[in-house]
Amino acid sequence: MNEKDRLGDKLRKAERGQEDQYFAQRDRELLAKLKTAKAGQAEETIKQVAHMRCPKCGERLRTTTRHEVAVDECPACHGIWLDHGELERIAEREREGWIAHWLRYITGA
Repeated sequence: MNEKDRLGDKLRKAERGQEDQYFAQRDRELLAKLKTAKAGQAEETIKQVAHMRCPKCGERLRTTTRHEVAVDECPACHGIWLDHGELERIAEREREGWIAHWLRYITGA
């Protein structure tokens, strides 16, 4: 009888050990998911706070028109920030000769 009790105790201890391992693994996975979600939220918050801010001084950017192209300008440090394709449009206007600039000036175009 004593022999059966020892075997039953060993089986119960083994079952508890397996349960503990299962729940520990599940807890680690849940913690990893929470950390990933929190990091994603922090990244999104940083994006929202930095949107339309000067990368140099942090001042809020304002949109102005230069050479018929809307660009973002910092009122504090006077930096100009261009979106995709804006530099090419400004450069295209500069490729034209001085006569085209002069005619545009005269006609007000």
